[in-house]
Amino acid sequence: MIPRILVLLACVFTVTVRAERVYVLHEAGSPQAAYAARKLGEALRGQGHEVLAERAGYDRLVSLAIHRERLGPEAFLIIPEGKVITVYGGDARGLIYGTLALADSLRQGTPLGEVKAAADQPRLEFRGIKYNLPWETYRESSALSQHIPVAKDLKYWEAFLDMMVANRFNVVSLWNLHPFTFMVRPANFPEASPWSEVEQEEWRQLYRGIFRLAKERGLDTYIVHWSIFVSKELAAAHGVAKKNFYPHYYVDGDTSEIVRRYIRESVTQVLNEYPDLDGIGLSHGEGMAGMTPLERQKWMDDVIVAGMLDANRKVKLIHRVPFSSGLSSAGGTSNEVEQVTRAAMEQLGDRFDGPIWVEMKFNWSHAHTTPKFVKVHGGKLGDTYFKPAPKNYKVTWMARNEDFFALRWGVPDFIRQHIRLNAVEDYVGGYFVGSECYIPALDYFTAVKDPVDWKWAFERQWLFYQLWGRLLYNPDTPDAVFQGEFNRRYGAKGDNLLRAYALASNTQMRLGSLYDSRWDFTLYGEGFLALQGEYTKYIGVDELIGHAVMDPAYVSVKDYVATLAKGGSYGPERITPPVLADLLERDCREALGLVAGIDTTGNATLRYEVADVQTWAQLGLHLAAKLRGAVALQRFRTGGAAADKEVAIAQLEQAVGHWDEVVKITRPLYRDMPLTHYNHNFFHTNPDNLFHWARIRDEVAQDVAVARE
Repeated sequence: MIPRILVLLACVFTVTVRAERVYVLHEAGSPQAAYAARKLGEALRGQGHEVLAERAGYDRLVSLAIHRERLGPEAFLIIPEGKVITVYGGDARGLIYGTLALADSLRQGTPLGEVKAAADQPRLEFRGIKYNLPWETYRESSALSQHIPVAKDLKYWEAFLDMMVANRFNVVSLWNLHPFTFMVRPANFPEASPWSEVEQEEWRQLYRGIFRLAKERGLDTYIVHWSIFVSKELAAAHGVAKKNFYPHYYVDGDTSEIVRRYIRESVTQVLNEYPDLDGIGLSHGEGMAGMTPLERQKWMDDVIVAGMLDANRKVKLIHRVPFSSGLSSAGGTSNEVEQVTRAAMEQLGDRFDGPIWVEMKFNWSHAHTTPKFVKVHGGKLGDTYFKPAPKNYKVTWMARNEDFFALRWGVPDFIRQHIRLNAVEDYVGGYFVGSECYIPALDYFTAVKDPVDWKWAFERQWLFYQLWGRLLYNPDTPDAVFQGEFNRRYGAKGDNLLRAYALASNTQMRLGSLYDSRWDFTLYGEGFLALQGEYTKYIGVDELIGHAVMDPAYVSVKDYVATLAKGGSYGPERITPPVLADLLERDCREALGLVAGIDTTGNATLRYEVADVQTWAQLGLHLAAKLRGAVALQRFRTGGAAADKEVAIAQLEQAVGHWDEVVKITRPLYRDMPLTHYNHNFFHTNPDNLFHWARIRDEVAQDVAVARE
C-alpha cells in the first residue's frame, strides 16, 4: 500500500522560476499518455520553460510511464532524481492524475528542481458525474432546453471533461429520456428516426466526439435512460406506445413485441457503433406504470440486458435501484422488490465488464442535507442489497443537488463526513454527483458586463467540483490544497475564502436537515423555496413551524414548543430551533467578518466569490431570525403571552431585513434565472419560470403580516 502522502500541497510560492529546456518522454501510442504529456507541456510553457520536440540537449527529462507491478489502478508516484522527474501510474488514469498533479505544482510556482516526491491512490473506484442532456430531458423546462446550443459544442465538452479529469472524476454518465435515435438510425426501424441524413450525422459526430474526448482522458462513459420510451415517430408508425415518448414520462408500460425488439436492437446497435462508449444504465422508473416488480425486472432482462449482451464486446452496466414505494403500489412490498432486483443482478454473474454499479439516491434528490443516510427514492431501504455482502455488484450513491445552482458552495468537511459515514464498507463503489433540474452548461446567471474568468456555468462552480472529485479520490486531501487554489487565483486576497465558504454555505445543509424533502421539486435551498400543495413557493413561517425534519437529530419548531410546554427538554445531541439559530448566527457572522476587508475593485470574478459568501451568510442569518420568530409565534398560538407575539414580529422583521441584504447583494450580479422547480407554477404571472431573490420579497414579507394577524 502506498502511504497517503500529501499530494503536492498547494501553496503560493514567491520565487523566480528559472526557465529550462524540458523533454517529456511518454508512450506515443497511448492516447491517455499523449493527453497527459500535452497538459504537462501547457503547464511548462506557462511557467516559461521550453518543451523540446527531441530528446537531445534537455536540462530536465520528465518520464511518464505505467508501472502496474508497483502501483494499483489509478494510483501514481512522482519521483524527482537529479535531472529526471519520473511519473508512474498504476494504469493510464493513474498516469494522467500524477502528471496533472505535477502540472498543478508547476502552476503554483514550484521550480522543476524543487519538485517533491509524492504519491496517492483512490479511496473509491467510482467517481461519477450525472449529466442530464438538454434534449429529451426528464423534465421539460426552458431552464433545461436553453442549454442545447452549448451542449452541442465539442469545445464545451473538451473543457468540461478537462475539469472532470483534473478533479479525478472517472465516470461521465449522460442521461435523457430516449437516447437511441439521436445516436443511430435503427437498422430494422429507420422510421423511428426523426432526422435527415445530415442531421443524423451531426448527432453521430457529437456523440463520437464526446466519447473520444472522454476516452483520451481516461474517463468511462455511460448513457442512462428511463425505461419503456420510444421516439414519437416509432409510436406513430406502428400505433404503439402512444404516450411513451418525450415529453411524457408518467405513463403505462408498453410491452408489445415490436417495442421490445426496437429497444433491444437499438441497445445493441449503439454499443456496436460507438466502441468508445463503455456502458449503459437501466432504470425501473417512469414508462413502466401498471407493471409488477417481477414484470419490470423480466422486461429489463429480456430487452435492455439482452441487448447489451448481444453487443460485439463486453460492456459495463449501471443498474438503478427500483423506487420501492412506486413498485410496492404496483404489486409488491419493498422487501420483495429488493429481493427480486438482487436476484436478477446476481444471476448475471460476471457477464459484464467489472462490477455492476447499483445506483441508489442518497436522501432522495437532496444529498446536500445531512450526511446521515435517512432514505432513498421512495422512502426507507432495507438491508437486502447489503447482507450478505454482494459479489458482483457495488453500491454507488447518487448525490443529487437540486438545491443550489447560482451560488458557489464549498464545505469540505461535509463531503469527508459523507464518505466516512457511507463509504467504508467494501460493497460501496463510490458516488455520482449531479442534478435533474440543472445543467452546468450555459452561464445564464451572470449580469455584470465586466470580464470574468469563466465562460461556461460549470466553471463558476469550480470549488464544488474540485471538492467532490478530489475528496472522493482521497478524503484525506487537506484543506490546504483547496485554499491553495484560492490563492493561485486571487493571491493574498483569497486567504480567508475557503474558511468563509465552509462557514456560510453550510446554511444549505442546515436548511436541508431541518426541512424534509423528497423528489427534486420539493426543495430549492438557495431560494428557500419548497413544493407546497401544487405550487413551489417560499417557505413561510407557518410552513416552517409544522414541517417535518430530514435529519432525525433536528427538532421541528412545532415539536420543540410542544415538548417544552409539557415540561420536557432535549439533550445536547439534539439540534433544537434555538440551538440551530445560534449556530447559524455564529458561523454566518464569522464568514461575513472574514470577507469584509477584501477589496474586489477591478476584479469581477473575485467580486462574485465574495458576494456568494455574503449571500449564503445573509440567508443563514435570515433563517436564524426566522426560527426565533417561529418559536415565539408558536408559543403565542399555544397559550403564550402577548410578549411572545411581539418577539415574533420583531424577529420576522429582522428576517426580512436579512432578505433585503440578499437582494441588495444579488440584484446587480444575477439575472432573473429560469428555474425548473417553477414548472407550470403561476403560469400567467411568471410564464418564463424566472427566479430571483428580489422577485419573492413580497412572499418573505408576508411572514410579518402572519405574525401580526
